[in-house]
Amino acid sequence: MFTSFHLKNGARVIIAPRKDTQAVTVMVFVKVGSRYEAVPLNGASHFLEHLMFKGTKRRPDTLTISKELDSIGAEFNAFTSKDHTAYYIKASKQHLDLALDMLSDMLINSKFDAKELDRERGVIIEEINMYEDNPMALVEDVFEKQLYGGTPLGRNIAGTKQGIAAMNRKAMLQYKDAYYVGSNTTIIVSGSVPKNVRPLITSYFQKYPSTRVGKRFVAQTGFAKPGVVLRQKATEQVHLTIGMPTFGYLDKRNDALALLSIILGGTMSSRLFIEIRERRGLCYYIRASVNPYEQVGHFAIQAGIDKQRIDQAIPAITAELAKVVRSGVTAEELHRAKEYVKGKFILSLEDSENVAGWLGKQALFQRQVKTDAERIVDFEKVTRRSVEQVARQVLRPSAFRLAIVGPYTDQARFARLLRG
Repeated sequence: MFTSFHLKNGARVIIAPRKDTQAVTVMVFVKVGSRYEAVPLNGASHFLEHLMFKGTKRRPDTLTISKELDSIGAEFNAFTSKDHTAYYIKASKQHLDLALDMLSDMLINSKFDAKELDRERGVIIEEINMYEDNPMALVEDVFEKQLYGGTPLGRNIAGTKQGIAAMNRKAMLQYKDAYYVGSNTTIIVSGSVPKNVRPLITSYFQKYPSTRVGKRFVAQTGFAKPGVVLRQKATEQVHLTIGMPTFGYLDKRNDALALLSIILGGTMSSRLFIEIRERRGLCYYIRASVNPYEQVGHFAIQAGIDKQRIDQAIPAITAELAKVVRSGVTAEELHRAKEYVKGKFILSLEDSENVAGWLGKQALFQRQVKTDAERIVDFEKVTRRSVEQVARQVLRPSAFRLAIVGPYTDQARFARLLRG
């Protein structure tokens, strides 16, 4: 269970106590990410996330921050997505004061020193290089660029190397000031929470800015045309994504789609894993995923394929998709998928960090923040008919997009394979 209230600056606070842990997590979500950025600021959200750890007025540099947190054995990090940024510290319960002090200090008093900013450009460029050298990660960006086209959702979260090298400090800070405000922020404290936690949170975050939030992102109105995009790379294993448009966060069909993804490629007993890997030996990994944003989203099948047998693998994957559309799913498959969701969900909530992340993301994107019991009921209500309906709506060959990272240049060849 949890309680919720708002600070005077508009920030929402969620408190989720747990009696069965000695740990506590403080996590702060800001509703801003790469889809909020204009082209000259592509990568600014992620850049700002890095800079929050570079020193404040009281803690002048990275070493001071990290030594203080390392001295209590805390776990701390941050992450940026296309529509939100989050910062967290997880520590033993007696150090909640420090966690609140540190996060509020970073978010309110970071210096954004010009020399540190210029030094961090090189770090981020190397991070971009790292992902470009990782074909399993790269294929996701190639696919989203293919699906979402030239819109912000089609751009890389970290930006481009040229853009990061040229990004203007003043413009970045104006961007931060527009979005790092109370009405755009959610603070979650989960785990072993003391009775006086509410005044503690209020005292540390009361100086967080309350200025009105800046412009929202430009809403996605459509998708790029279906097709094939290749990123030529001399790899031994080919990485591919077959995907198609789906629904935004608030669409009720997402629960049925999530269960369909488990049946198709969510477990080691799923249809795609058994058929493509175990029976045919065509891949090392294969998985399905549901990826919603606000208003829009996508469903994706991702796999690492034997490059000598990719001509067999692509038709075999699309044949499994056609099969579920044609023949539906069994009652046993749906039951197993529901039990899998429940089991994984319950296990994840053993960790205060996962609890904070789950509640915070709900607070940003859902009309109602639900309890774990309420979410389990949602999945229990999903019927075979609703799973089969969503399969027919989503798994249409005319909507398929294919992205490949591997040693290929012939798009026409893969277009024919995708069409079957």
